[in-house]
Amino acid sequence: MRTVLVANRGEIAVRILRACRELGLRTVAVFSDADAAAPHVAMADEAVRIGPAPARSSYLDVDAILDAAKSTGADAVHPGYGLLSEDAAFAAAVTAAGLMFVGPAADVVARMGDKVAARAVAVACGVPVPPGSGPVTAASARAAAEGIGFPLVVKATHGGGGRGMRVVTGAEGLDGAVAAAGREAAASFGRSEVHLERYLERPRHVEVQVVGDTHATIVHLGDRDCSVQRRHQKLIEEAPAPGLDPGLRTALADAAVRLARTVGYVGAGTVEFLVLPGTGEFFFLEMNTRLQVEHGVTELVTGLDLVATQLRVAAGEPLAFSQDDVVIRGHAIQARIAAEDPWEGFRPAPGRVDTLVLPQGPGVRNDFGVSHEGTVAPEYDSMFGKVLAHGADRESARRRLVGALDELRVEGIPTTAPYLRSVLDSASFIAATHDTGSVGREWAPDPGARPHAPVPQRGENSRRVRIATDRGVVEVDVHGAVPRAVPRAARASHVPAGSIGATDAPAVAPMDATVVEVRVAVGQQVAAGDVVAVLEAMKMEMEVRAGVAGEVTAVLVEAGAPVAAGGPLISLT
Repeated sequence: MRTVLVANRGEIAVRILRACRELGLRTVAVFSDADAAAPHVAMADEAVRIGPAPARSSYLDVDAILDAAKSTGADAVHPGYGLLSEDAAFAAAVTAAGLMFVGPAADVVARMGDKVAARAVAVACGVPVPPGSGPVTAASARAAAEGIGFPLVVKATHGGGGRGMRVVTGAEGLDGAVAAAGREAAASFGRSEVHLERYLERPRHVEVQVVGDTHATIVHLGDRDCSVQRRHQKLIEEAPAPGLDPGLRTALADAAVRLARTVGYVGAGTVEFLVLPGTGEFFFLEMNTRLQVEHGVTELVTGLDLVATQLRVAAGEPLAFSQDDVVIRGHAIQARIAAEDPWEGFRPAPGRVDTLVLPQGPGVRNDFGVSHEGTVAPEYDSMFGKVLAHGADRESARRRLVGALDELRVEGIPTTAPYLRSVLDSASFIAATHDTGSVGREWAPDPGARPHAPVPQRGENSRRVRIATDRGVVEVDVHGAVPRAVPRAARASHVPAGSIGATDAPAVAPMDATVVEVRVAVGQQVAAGDVVAVLEAMKMEMEVRAGVAGEVTAVLVEAGAPVAAGGPLISLT
């Protein structure tokens, strides 16, 4: 291995490039038009444009990536996480092209990346799984759901990272959830298949990091807790998982190693579990056949470089350490920094980062994929960085991360950083009594913690807007021209999670987005609360709902079309 092509973008591409540089390897970056000025492009020894901004036309284009590898003389391809990292066809294509794939063999990616097949492996290994189904369609989902019972979760059969998941509490919401989860899975992974699983109430999300080499050695590197989640997207992760009974910790590690050994796993992977606090019960969730976003907390407590380990294993080297060599020292916590506004229902907020000042100091680590005066593009995931802190124990790590988030300065776009800082200070997080539902149940954004920025004076083209979100109604000043051509706005009243709308403004897109679906037609009567359109931005879907009853007089957008922030969607009379 001499030259590594990184088939990814953002902070994970930067992380991999750094590891390659430390190992003396030449590097190749690939980029879309949206990322031409991104840090990973400047960091690599060589960079190749692979297409326009949409991921389907660039980072998910297998032929373009392989052409880039061929033209630059690459020996290996590292897929990072997300995008093509768990695509078995991509792994097979890389190998068929005579290149090293930095990850497990394609058949292992296919077996464990297929969540239904992975469940079967777990059952064969004696690892408990929640009741579930095989792949379902809109036509077969109801029958499968009756056998499982409600509540249940619709899950993407391929991919991971919480994308393509919807919780359903009753039969009336099943059809919409299957369709939405399939669309999100297709946008994130290029595969739309979904299946059903029983939804477990108030579990903790605990995962075990494993690594394997081509010499049949499997080692685990301890566990992590990823229970701070919103809509199945992890927000804060820590290692080791706090408060686990030693016997349960051992059982989880043994189960993870057993699964990995059964499939002949090579490389870095993660076995994820749902744990029921106080009962000692745990259930297999999935295995991610790739590096995790949260790998850094494991690196901090073990002192091992997971990316360097991946590269050495892919080159055929044996693991440089045994299970006895793995020692957990201290505690580490990570906060994911995303371009989202927690005080507006976690609305995606892509845009230019006018100022970026990263925290410094002992035990603090920053992994970022955007720089000062860079851009967080609307075509990709909203997470653009991570702040990690390591300490002698959990409390010292927590305090250190709180201080780091206080020091972090991002101007130009709203971020999740202030909200995550408040979570770190909450009583339930400090006591480690939280679970995967705590964000939605008890950690509503605190208006007093909202970051303040200079606000322009109101003028003729300014107005006060009330926005109903799943966190309540907030008021903001909107500056700019008011669309005059819309006779009466579709307005949103109460908006559930994942929905956005304005109560006193025209029915406009809240951000740059793509129209996924228009659910109304000219002449149609709508009631207050009806969904009139579904938008997608940064791999997240949002429903726009009518807040008043009326007749649709104009539909100003169509499915598949882009819409700019402030662009009108429909009008009512």
